[in-house]
Amino acid sequence: MIPSHRYSFALWRLGALLAAAVLAGCASEPLAPVQDAAAIAKLPKAMQPQKPADMKSRIVRFLPRQVPDKAGWANDVVTALSTQGLTVSDHNVCSVLAVAEQEATYQADPVVPNLNKIAWKEINARAAKLLIPEFVVRTALSINSPTGKSYAERIDKLRTEREMSEIFEDMIGMLPMGRRLFGDLNPVRTGGPMQVSVAFAEANARGYPYPVKESIRHEVFTRRGGIWFGTRHIFGYPADYPDTLYRFADFNAGWYASRNAAFQAAVSRVSGKPLALDGDLVRYDSDLPGKTELAVHSIASRVNMSKQAIHQSLKLGDSSEFAKTDLYHRVFALADQQAGKRQPRAILPGIQLKSPKITRNLTTAWFAKRVDDREQACVRKMATIR
Repeated sequence: MIPSHRYSFALWRLGALLAAAVLAGCASEPLAPVQDAAAIAKLPKAMQPQKPADMKSRIVRFLPRQVPDKAGWANDVVTALSTQGLTVSDHNVCSVLAVAEQEATYQADPVVPNLNKIAWKEINARAAKLLIPEFVVRTALSINSPTGKSYAERIDKLRTEREMSEIFEDMIGMLPMGRRLFGDLNPVRTGGPMQVSVAFAEANARGYPYPVKESIRHEVFTRRGGIWFGTRHIFGYPADYPDTLYRFADFNAGWYASRNAAFQAAVSRVSGKPLALDGDLVRYDSDLPGKTELAVHSIASRVNMSKQAIHQSLKLGDSSEFAKTDLYHRVFALADQQAGKRQPRAILPGIQLKSPKITRNLTTAWFAKRVDDREQACVRKMATIR
């Protein structure tokens, strides 16, 4: 069996890839699933399309015994892939399941330890910025909420991010103190079985196949919504990566973080300036140039570009267009020449993971490798379930 982490995104659609490569010289655009029988036969078994009904049955048998409603999980995973134009294959199914296992051990609304303390810390921090005494906040939150329990009681008994999000929505909508503290910003930013960003889901809701009962935010905290948006986060962008490993890194660090980290490594090699390989090509907190941009400025004459042209190129760092810019190609040409060999176009970003929910010393590379290991184990087991 070919190791699943060696399957590139382009290979999933081999027949269309071959035509696209001839016409465009690249295979980074999302393409329709392969339909040609001869092309399908050339794919590794793990990447060949399966009948949805058969795949659902196999997912049910694959999932751990303790997972409730296995049929519901299977239906949501297959629906997410098929409605996004992705092949229903062992590899794609296992990529989704691996992230869901890593992020929440197949729980639609996972319990977060000490979430009540995290919530109170957030509330008190916001109050301190506004010079509101803690006892005033506690008094305001002692009144009953729409559920009949006081806000303070609900916060003290918090177990999941969905519950926390609902409490903050109630506080923002019902309490003058809540709106003063948080405005319209709910501090719960991720949730669901794949821990998807609410902002990401809201920006990528086009094509969502289910009726939205209240809001996209609420859908993220459901199993079906979390899986659908998690699948979009893994596969919803064109990237010519050699390994799915880098998509798992991007799932954690943001689209194109692995490509951009490789670019930063190339810039560092050519300029001689050390850079954090975090995938951020421009600053998002200021209009001033960051370290990566300043390093590129130092080789501006070698890439034959003005500072303004460099900035405009770097601003494309969150899109597929950046890999088509003169800056990208000229920097890598210099790096390849200096090293005497082709430099990698994707590397794992060197990002330390920070969150109130994280208590260990973890990195994006650790996350990506863990998910990749789970995906490979899933593919191996799926091969035995027919």
